[in-house]
Amino acid sequence: MANFTEKVYKITALIPRGHVSTYQAIARALKNSHSSRAVGNALNKNPYAPKVPCHRVIRSNGQVGGFARGSAKKTDMLRKEGVAVKNGRIDLKNYLYEPKFKK
Repeated sequence: MANFTEKVYKITALIPRGHVSTYQAIARALKNSHSSRAVGNALNKNPYAPKVPCHRVIRSNGQVGGFARGSAKKTDMLRKEGVAVKNGRIDLKNYLYEPKFKK
């Protein structure tokens, strides 16, 4: 069975271009809703970018959140993919992808 970090990468790789998911949604997909901080820590060390698009993972309140290359770079990458970012926020009603984890 894959370890936690590998599962996070597998789920994150499913997020389609032009959409975002949240740290919390990924934690829920892993059946551990209290692990959103651990999801963020795993993505901060992502060696598979851009195949594993960690820039598409945001905070559950719609804020862009952190990124190893800076939040301005993350915002720029999301906008280039067609995600509208206004005042550092994304409207989750229009762009949210809820991942489902398959073992």
